[in-house]
Amino acid sequence: MQIQFVGADRTVTGSMHHLIINGKNYLLDCGLYQGKRKEAFEINRNFDLFNPKEIDALILSHAHIDHLGNIPTLVKNGFNGPIYCTPATKDLAVVMLKDSAHIQEKDVEFVNKRRRKQGKNLFEPLYTTKDAEEVFPLLNPIKYHEEFEIDSNIKVKFFDAGHILGSAITLLTIRENGKEISLGFSGDLGRPNLPILKDPEKIPDVDYFICESTYGGRFHDNIEGTNAKLADVINKAVERKGKIIIPAFSLERTQELVYAFHKIFESGKVQRIPIYVDSPLSTNATEVFREHPECFDDEMLQFMKKYEDPFGFNKLTYITDAEDSKKLNDKEGPMIIISASGMAETGRILHHLANNIENEKNIILMVGYCAENTLGKKLIEKQPVVKIFGDEYKLRAEVIVMNSLSAHADSNELTDYCSGFNNDKMKNIFLVHGDFDQQQKFEARLKSIGFNNISIPLRGDIFEI
Repeated sequence: MQIQFVGADRTVTGSMHHLIINGKNYLLDCGLYQGKRKEAFEINRNFDLFNPKEIDALILSHAHIDHLGNIPTLVKNGFNGPIYCTPATKDLAVVMLKDSAHIQEKDVEFVNKRRRKQGKNLFEPLYTTKDAEEVFPLLNPIKYHEEFEIDSNIKVKFFDAGHILGSAITLLTIRENGKEISLGFSGDLGRPNLPILKDPEKIPDVDYFICESTYGGRFHDNIEGTNAKLADVINKAVERKGKIIIPAFSLERTQELVYAFHKIFESGKVQRIPIYVDSPLSTNATEVFREHPECFDDEMLQFMKKYEDPFGFNKLTYITDAEDSKKLNDKEGPMIIISASGMAETGRILHHLANNIENEKNIILMVGYCAENTLGKKLIEKQPVVKIFGDEYKLRAEVIVMNSLSAHADSNELTDYCSGFNNDKMKNIFLVHGDFDQQQKFEARLKSIGFNNISIPLRGDIFEI
């Protein structure tokens, strides 16, 4: 058995791990690499470490684009095997991939208008909506804790990762050459006490564990104070008559924000101001949330008894039409605009930032992780001048960063999770989905609690089990 690390190695995007077991080939995730556009396009377009036609099955941890976003390219290149995931992930995958394809088509169309006038070669999208639709018949939904076989020698079981709706920690039990090997894959690990979702579940002891390390050396603010901080931001916007612009992932973060604002308004501690969720994907993803209450924690279920729809209330408007989106530019604050993408790399958020970033009355609220070289990261760093659609803009709006809403476990939470494993049984922990400095800090913490064999693979590294 071999594990080949293909994506999210010493970086946080493009999750993809290749398993070679009994002569067959499997993938854990097939995510979109995000970063510098030209570099990202080349990485996503080329499968240089394996042949997609030879992949027998794909196991999908959850529906974030950096974990599923390159499946259409995989299918375009010849993969036609089953894709195993939870029921909520299947439903979300449909809306996420349709939206990803649509955004790529529209962004290329927008950029090509300028390139055509300049006499430059025109770009093509990585994949189209038609390509995305080729993926949907391959999706096989499996419930949490329901063991299934992907081969006569490989059994798989999903556990709740508590990261986003439907996210899963994967447990594989593998028989090879008369031996039984257990392999765990964290996907993205959530946090205890996050709103809406159940806490991450512990999986049984394993021989090998592929573990995310996004915040391996960082610590989040306490989740309990989040609503009070959001209320302070609202009060600032009311006082200034400004706009709060929030780049937010359409999946999970948007729903968490809507749920939080609902509770804040119901408390009566702030003035109710209009909220616009400006993203067709957010609207569609919210519909999927409504269909999967089995993923909700007890607090959310109790809230739903009092307020039938936690994602819809007075002063909240979901926007899908592009013309309605443009009209927001002419509206006076105070107001809140939540729009995708969370890293501010694609989608309508770019237009909202371009129209509001140079006004000191406005607030840009950053509520999630942003990879290096993304516009979101530059905003978090408060760079004085940023480029949007190739044009330079001065950052005059106030940038407020809140990491208490992060859906990723921080260093303490990752360490607590791994401490539940028997370190005598654990033969190796592979750290993925993290920047190298974070992985080194997490490695040191794991060694301090008794785990001696820890690897931080580079892209292309192969480990024989």
